[in-house]
Amino acid sequence: MTTATIGAAKITRIEETYGHFFAANKFFAEWSDEAAAEHLSWMAPNHYDPATGFLKISIHSWLIEVGGKKILIDTCIGNHKSRKARPFWDQLDTPYLSRLAAAGVKPEDIDMVMCTHLHVDHVGWNTRLDNGRWVPTFPNARYVFSKTDYDFFLAIERDPKQSPAVMGSFRDSVLPIVEAGLAQMVDGAQAIEEHFAVEPAPGHTPGHVVIKLASRNAEALFPGDVIHHAIQVYHPTWNSFACLDPATAVVSRRKLLEDCAGSGALLAPTHFGAPHICHIDHKGDGFVPRFG
Repeated sequence: MTTATIGAAKITRIEETYGHFFAANKFFAEWSDEAAAEHLSWMAPNHYDPATGFLKISIHSWLIEVGGKKILIDTCIGNHKSRKARPFWDQLDTPYLSRLAAAGVKPEDIDMVMCTHLHVDHVGWNTRLDNGRWVPTFPNARYVFSKTDYDFFLAIERDPKQSPAVMGSFRDSVLPIVEAGLAQMVDGAQAIEEHFAVEPAPGHTPGHVVIKLASRNAEALFPGDVIHHAIQVYHPTWNSFACLDPATAVVSRRKLLEDCAGSGALLAPTHFGAPHICHIDHKGDGFVPRFG
């Protein structure tokens, strides 16, 4: 269980899945084995499997405990959900809540859930199945959603030619939260209580945000899918197949890396392989990750 301390805050990684889900050359259009070869010493085996050519991707939440409150950032895929377009995510039955319990937290203890964006693998545990209905998993939490993302996917959901939005996750993992009156929509850069702020980082989705944690002059940035894989630190122009606006995604990624390198903030991504967190250093005109 990966943990770190940011000032008075403790962050803990809550794993859902960690495995080989995507071929590297399908995930990144710019991928080449030649470009990757110089990075094999650190990528294998925790970030990439050279034998199969598959990336090793983690899907996890971050639990933050600070000021007597408990906050979850991004909520993975969820159990018992139909995701036929991604068979490896279809009808999952993982011990996610048991892992949360192992960190000393019950669902009712969570005060706030923050989603960097509203893609399928970042909203799933917002809800759980209860007698055939999707109900909030964290009943006492405020759920912070990007209004831009919500409006974008709501329009898709309402369009019979495109619905259901985001493989059905908008319908089973987002709308029930809004209908329960637990959603807090954010628009633009703003502070969220004492220790948290959101900053727009569009490109992957229109309303994607980076979440900033600050405590006692220390900072951590939770970038969601602004960056998927550690090789993008070396190649920030590489976009995943899922980035809706590739040019804007590159701008957001470069800004993220520059912010981390300039401030010394810890980078806590949602999908990096072990050890899952890193700092970012300048190297010439580019960047390098510093693990450990």
